[in-house]
Amino acid sequence: MEGSWKGILAALVIAAGLAASQSNNQIIEGPTNATALVGGEARFNCTVTQGWRLIMWAMNGTVVLSITPKEPIITSNRFTSASYEKGDNFVSEMIIRDVQFRDAGRIRCSLQNSDVEGSAFLSVQVMGKLLIPSDSLVVIVDEPCNVTCRAVGWIPLPDLSWEIGAPVSQSSYYSVPEPDDLQSVLSVLALTPRGNGTLTCVANVKGLQVRNSLTVNLTVVPSPLGSVDNPGTSFPTWAIILLAVSLSLLFILIIVLIIIFCCCCVSRKEKKVSSYQSQIRKSENVKTSKETFEPKLKSGNENGNENYAYNSDELKITKTASLPPEFCDPSVAERQHRGQPQQGLDHHQPIPTSRQHVSFFVASPRKVRNVTIV
Repeated sequence: MEGSWKGILAALVIAAGLAASQSNNQIIEGPTNATALVGGEARFNCTVTQGWRLIMWAMNGTVVLSITPKEPIITSNRFTSASYEKGDNFVSEMIIRDVQFRDAGRIRCSLQNSDVEGSAFLSVQVMGKLLIPSDSLVVIVDEPCNVTCRAVGWIPLPDLSWEIGAPVSQSSYYSVPEPDDLQSVLSVLALTPRGNGTLTCVANVKGLQVRNSLTVNLTVVPSPLGSVDNPGTSFPTWAIILLAVSLSLLFILIIVLIIIFCCCCVSRKEKKVSSYQSQIRKSENVKTSKETFEPKLKSGNENGNENYAYNSDELKITKTASLPPEFCDPSVAERQHRGQPQQGLDHHQPIPTSRQHVSFFVASPRKVRNVTIV
């Protein structure tokens, strides 16, 4: 009976010793939440009391690193450990290198044969890139313009802002997510430039002290339709004056050419009218000469005298009807022209009763005159 009591007492002493040893091995401070970028590094610390035998690190329920008092048990090169003492306690640090997006999740620190554990959450972010349509922008001075910046491939979406390194009269910007791409955001900068400089689009990631930026050059050119009142942002005054004078001279030259053209048209028309009137007057003169020529020629032929109204060089007579032989004889015609009487013709031959038709060719006006001799 006494021996059984001794056995029970020994068992109770052993159980109390085990409970005391387990109560001494406990987690004082577990890991805290952390955020890392893809490809970056993440660190988690777990503080335990002295006398521990095994510390285990798990990621999303899978043990990836084990620590013993002698050495760590490494299952992957991406997971390493560091340890140091903090007062009377022991600190175990797990280091995750080349963080992957799939690493995001729960990180747990635990002791062997202990229900106490510490846990934290790992957030993984993806830093994308910034895009501006051109690395050198050319804008018109004092004219509003917009500059866009796109953040593509970011998790989560960053906060976009602008740094303006150029003189401007006013500026403002706003950012909106792109509906077609949940990992992109668009920022629009509206400004009115007054000089050359730089524009910088800045992306800040929440939870991390990470800053990404993109800078472009801004070149300001004068307006092609500038005003004289603002010579710094338009054409020079002398150029505008020269342009105005040139346009005035061109306008005057056009008016002079129009006047000359009208005068030429009027002069040509007057010449045509004058030529037509001259031809009419010539026709009237020729008609008058014909009317005066016919009675004189008749009178001269009847009296046997020479008609001096026409020159012999300008008049040619052609018989168009049959005449007596006397009229065909040149000597008879010559005597008749000189006013000598034709005895043989008057006494021996009768005067023909039929009228003779003679055609006169006037050389000067070059027209045919028909005269009837009776």
